[in-house]
Amino acid sequence: MLTIYMKVVDNRKVSMRNEGRPAAINRGIAKPGNYAKGFTLIELLVVMFVVSLLVSFVAPALSKAKNRAQVAVCMSNLRQLHMAFSMYLSDYNETFPVNGDPYLWMGRRWREVISPYLLTTVDAEHPSCLFCPGDRIAKEQWDGTSYSYSCAFYHSPSQINSMSTEDTYNNPSIRCYPQRLSAVRFPENKILLGEWLSNHHPVEDDKGWWCWRGYRNFLFVSGRIKYLKAEDIIPAGDLLPNPNLTVDGINGRDIP
Repeated sequence: MLTIYMKVVDNRKVSMRNEGRPAAINRGIAKPGNYAKGFTLIELLVVMFVVSLLVSFVAPALSKAKNRAQVAVCMSNLRQLHMAFSMYLSDYNETFPVNGDPYLWMGRRWREVISPYLLTTVDAEHPSCLFCPGDRIAKEQWDGTSYSYSCAFYHSPSQINSMSTEDTYNNPSIRCYPQRLSAVRFPENKILLGEWLSNHHPVEDDKGWWCWRGYRNFLFVSGRIKYLKAEDIIPAGDLLPNPNLTVDGINGRDIP
């Protein structure tokens, strides 16, 4: 009994000594070796290195996926435009768009002719299918129109063969002559519309159809759409990959 009594007294003394001390100390957390372990500097650096390595692998894949999506949207735009041109041809006795403007090939100009055949309102603020999502310039410079219309469809083959690059944008005296669908000899190989810039494969100092660099989506008279390198285009009359001046105009071809 005396032994039990002495143990109780000792426990009470210990309890009294611990009164008023922080609970953390009473639990022994303050003792050396009982602190919760955190990350060391080396461990943090390793984690940061692993994360940056993963980002370096994932970022290019995401960029490629985004680019492929933009190419798909661009092709969808050209399909809609092919339908619009088909309706125009039906209404105008299979004659391609022409309104007497020698600069009709420029996007901001031909869109006025074809817009009544699009299913949505089209203007500079709402370019609809006339705008490629990968185009970084069209909205600021060309009223949101990313595609050009070959002037071979409103100039005769003989005119096209005698024209220079400058004639296409700086010679208002050249007359326009309606061209018929039945006169197109190679509908699978003659470009009707196409991206002016290399929107999905950017190049420095991109001069559009007047340079041999980059890739572009093109719509052919037959309705097929191809994503082509500039180098895939047969040199035109101005020795450039320029569907405006295809040798022999609508009687010629832009790809083999």
